Amino acid sequence: MVTTPALRVAFFGTPEFAVPTLQKLIDSRHEVVAVVSQPDRPKGRGHKEQPTPTKLTAEAIKTMVLQPARIKDEEFRRSVQSMNLDLGVVAAYGKILPDDLLAIPRLGMINVHASLLPEYRGAAPVHRAVIDGRRETGITIMRVVRELDAGPMFARVTRPIGPDETSVDVEQALARMGGDLLLEVVEQLAAGTAREEPQDHGRATYAPKLTKSEGTINWTLPASSLHNLVRGLQPWPLVSVHLGDRRYLLHRTGRTGERSTSTPGTIVDATGDRLAVVAGDGEVLRILQLQPEGRRVMTAREFLAGRSVVAGDQFRP
Repeated sequence: MVTTPALRVAFFGTPEFAVPTLQKLIDSRHEVVAVVSQPDRPKGRGHKEQPTPTKLTAEAIKTMVLQPARIKDEEFRRSVQSMNLDLGVVAAYGKILPDDLLAIPRLGMINVHASLLPEYRGAAPVHRAVIDGRRETGITIMRVVRELDAGPMFARVTRPIGPDETSVDVEQALARMGGDLLLEVVEQLAAGTAREEPQDHGRATYAPKLTKSEGTINWTLPASSLHNLVRGLQPWPLVSVHLGDRRYLLHRTGRTGERSTSTPGTIVDATGDRLAVVAGDGEVLRILQLQPEGRRVMTAREFLAGRSVVAGDQFRP
């Protein structure tokens, strides 16, 4: 039987990644007093303003939603101050929280971070791990401090990264794991049994935000690096290539182990469902799914059925 009192919690999070953790808190015995999200942004072809995923989740249960344009806004700080909070939970909120805000909850604030800290601190930990070809990642629950993702750790859980998984695949799995691990730590904090382990700052690495320019392909890279880049730059910005005067976005690739002496970027097979290109180390890389700019995603077979593409044609950056 639970004898510790339920905690009053404010949740700070914005994208889809944060939703499973928020839902776990909502379904728990603890009280989610408010959800703090970044402001709604225009999205899609019509550039219509869309509510953030966490806002939609909160509104479904009529929980208060706050979306300050400036996290240091004095009126917002006073609002949080009035909530009589025990704990703040952060999951991909997207902004650095100032010290005066961190000090408001009685038990401080904790963060659900999608890496095995101290590695991959920063905005894009899953994408960077996939791009780097890492075989393992995980979730770390840590205390939020002023320095980026540098607070002491409460708990970690690991997960393998499959050789063909995209950053979207991995992030969705980690989001579910993060909610479960977060609740364990919240219960320990409520009971006064939580233990914190300092990070080894000397081992820290960083995962900066993705940029559009990173999607420009360099065919001289090894097939392994190109495959990892295609997996990691999803759902944005995606790796782009040109064939003739058209631009295409690569969604899925596959390594073959086959070799060729052709120039990197050369198509060596364009038959049936095989669209195969030579990488910089001579390994042949299969393109499994690609998207003509402004159109739908296609399989290699669909792409080849509607175009006169032959071996010897050249993909360009």
